[in-house]
Amino acid sequence: MRVTTVADRLALVQERVARAAERAGRSPAEVTIVAVSKSFPASAIEEAAAAGIAHIGENRVQEAAAKIPSLRHLPVTWHLVGHLQTNKAKTALDLFDIIHSMDSLRLAEVLSHRAERALPVLLEVNVVGEAGKFGFSPQEALQAAEAVARLPRLEVRGLMTVAPLTRLRRAEEVRPIFRDLRRLRDALGLPELSMGMTDDFEVAIEEGATLVRIGRAIFGERQTPGGNP
Repeated sequence: MRVTTVADRLALVQERVARAAERAGRSPAEVTIVAVSKSFPASAIEEAAAAGIAHIGENRVQEAAAKIPSLRHLPVTWHLVGHLQTNKAKTALDLFDIIHSMDSLRLAEVLSHRAERALPVLLEVNVVGEAGKFGFSPQEALQAAEAVARLPRLEVRGLMTVAPLTRLRRAEEVRPIFRDLRRLRDALGLPELSMGMTDDFEVAIEEGATLVRIGRAIFGERQTPGGNP
């Protein structure tokens, strides 16, 4: 079969998700595909929604602000999966239904203060302490979860991580990272685990991911520089 459309690529991703879940003794229904549309136009998001995608992720608030208002008619949940600067918090609250990248107590305080509704959030954890990456250390996560949970209007739903970049054939290298995050999530008693992207989502599912952030495998190769979910 020649794979040429978003619907074609999504069908293949759904098959891979189902096989990975079954290998882990899980139901595919336990895994939510978040289609990450960074650098793709609104028309691609409409195509994904028509193919059955119900969750769309964006990395950058500024880019999302240029697309989401014209797509409010779509029956999708909007996820912010990239770093959020505190000065863009109000805009993010107007655009997104859930934020995966809660990476500091300062950001949590700003969102809590500005939010006018209950906001689901995931705490970003820098599992291996990579330089230049955002997130709480595993040692900080428990205290951070307790502190954020005390803030008004924020609902801590789970944990998120961005694993080191890897090639498809080396996805096994990040399995320990996903396993460690799952154990931390379990220790906190939280339901959600956002981990895994195009090159490693099957391993993430085998290790317990409930949300996988997939861009390139659904939308195709990106036309702009930068990392590809």
